[in-house]
Amino acid sequence: MFMPRRRITSLVLASILVLGVWYVYSLQDVTSNATKAKTRQGYRTKGKSSTSSSTSYGYNDVPSNNSIDERPFPQGAANPDSPEAVGPPPRFTKGQHTFGTRKFLEQNPVNDYKYFSKGLPYKLAQVQHDFDAETDEAKATRLRRLSAVKSSFEHSWAGYKAHAWMKDELTPLDGGSVQAFGGWAATLVDTLDTLWIMGMKEEFDEAVDAAKDIDFNSTTDSMLNIFETTIRYLGGFLGAYDLTGGTYPILLQKATEVGDLLYCAFDTPNRMPVTRWKWKEALEGAQQTAGTATLIAEIGSLTLEFTRLSQLTGNLKYYDAVKRILNEFEKWQSYTSLPGLWPTLMNAKALTFQDNSYTLGSMADSWYEYLPKQHMLIGGRDDEDQLKKMYDLAMTTAINNIFFQPMVPDNKDILMSGAVVVDSITGTRLSAQGQHLGCYIGGMVGIGAKIFDKPEQMNTARKLVDGCIWTYDNMPSGIMPEQFFMVPCEMNSDCQWDEKKWEATVLERAKGKQEGAKKSEPMHNF
Repeated sequence: MFMPRRRITSLVLASILVLGVWYVYSLQDVTSNATKAKTRQGYRTKGKSSTSSSTSYGYNDVPSNNSIDERPFPQGAANPDSPEAVGPPPRFTKGQHTFGTRKFLEQNPVNDYKYFSKGLPYKLAQVQHDFDAETDEAKATRLRRLSAVKSSFEHSWAGYKAHAWMKDELTPLDGGSVQAFGGWAATLVDTLDTLWIMGMKEEFDEAVDAAKDIDFNSTTDSMLNIFETTIRYLGGFLGAYDLTGGTYPILLQKATEVGDLLYCAFDTPNRMPVTRWKWKEALEGAQQTAGTATLIAEIGSLTLEFTRLSQLTGNLKYYDAVKRILNEFEKWQSYTSLPGLWPTLMNAKALTFQDNSYTLGSMADSWYEYLPKQHMLIGGRDDEDQLKKMYDLAMTTAINNIFFQPMVPDNKDILMSGAVVVDSITGTRLSAQGQHLGCYIGGMVGIGAKIFDKPEQMNTARKLVDGCIWTYDNMPSGIMPEQFFMVPCEMNSDCQWDEKKWEATVLERAKGKQEGAKKSEPMHNF
């Protein structure tokens, strides 16, 4: 989600490939069998959602199959082909959480939880395209590609099992392993959904069985990255639980264990989480405070996982935790130095956004990505359309300030997402820096165009995706660079390639780097 990453293993690359190919090709089969019922274009209609699961939303008036303590219990757990049913975990005891052999005692407990909006979820506009009937030739191509991706994944999974089983990451060059994310088998948990999607049920069952023994109340790490732990472990378990239709209750149990651990990092005076959590100090009773220089991707990208955990367990504390973050971001959105967007860094302790650097890429990316996805997850049941309004204002500002039309040799009409610095002297300055991590933006804008009834933004979404495809196609390796710079044109202009202008820009950047290097050289006395 954000940079820098420690390392990208072959297994992670394979997972990225398979998910991409699966979405493009396999969903054709899914959508061809899906309901064709139409909604009012782009936004929502009142009434019962097409989602029939009684455990999906957590609204007060949604009927559910509840356990004894009135929490939604997974459907289908009695399936004879399913693993042995595991009962739901015990409720969180207010004010404490067991960590190892010690108790974590809350110093800033919550007395009034934020609630989901009442009512059944709205039926949102369809996002997935209705594909034409698949030809025999197209099907053969799709199956051939799926087979190639699965073969690559099977090779990587075999390497992980042989050399790094129950470790966080495989180091493929030396056949070793590293413990980079708490030492709780991050790759295994993060790969559960991929195993299921691949149809590798035997391997999936083996991984689930191994995950039962992961002890989230013990780690050798002195500090936990709350964001990474959330997306890899909590997201990993919840994703696999939902994909399997709740037939593996142990996955929800493990997700709850992770959620209770993460919740301890929210025990601060303003209930903003400590994103780099020093758990030992917390156990010793130290007063916790949120950071003064917190990446917005780290603090803002907890929403989906925590909300889903509340929906599935019926315990509102997780949703309450992230709803408070959303509310603070909303308060500040129109009062930053670039109204509509949030700077990369915030002071979570003082709840201020006074930095002057803005991007939708690294260190901010998933915060923006989660806005439309959270809207969909809660069935469009926004408090006064909070998420919709936040997304609309953010995209308006991004279109006017962050997105740029680059000058390219073939004069392709594409868009890229850059970065902006705001200061009192020069005003708003665009840096035409592209990022591989920014390639999600086209998909996000496309989703927003559908669910928020913004058809005019679909063309913007397409051009952003075309920009990333262009950079892939024009690299000798066929792989887009992690970061790069381009020459921007005036937006919506007839942008023609100018070799001399491009050369001058390259020389100017090189000169600037040389001068910067000289300034940073150490002084020597002889």
